[in-house]
Amino acid sequence: MNSKQLAQRIAWVAKSKKAQQVIILNVSKVAGFCDYFVIASGNSYRQTTSIAQAIQEDLEVKKIKSLSKVSPNDESGWIALDYASVISHTFYKPVREFYSLEGLWSDAKKVRLKSSPKR
Repeated sequence: MNSKQLAQRIAWVAKSKKAQQVIILNVSKVAGFCDYFVIASGNSYRQTTSIAQAIQEDLEVKKIKSLSKVSPNDESGWIALDYASVISHTFYKPVREFYSLEGLWSDAKKVRLKSSPKR
């Protein structure tokens, strides 16, 4: 699975857990540490954690491990999963608005979400 496919897979899993405002940013031209950000929002701390756990579990089945882990009781409002070339950012909505990653990385190109991931 290449970086773009991984980003699409993460976005699809987030959407399957009812994440809102799911976007993929191609940051490869503006960041030296990864190729894509996947940014998604949950309506509560619990939903935010559930979305991030679903992403982590889905990829672990495919033997893709994050460099970071989801804490089951996380109430920070921002859960980042680092897959080296792709970083998944799952936010509680108000926290996402506060940090505004899309604004900070406005030079990054948005990638169109596919309807279903490559298996």
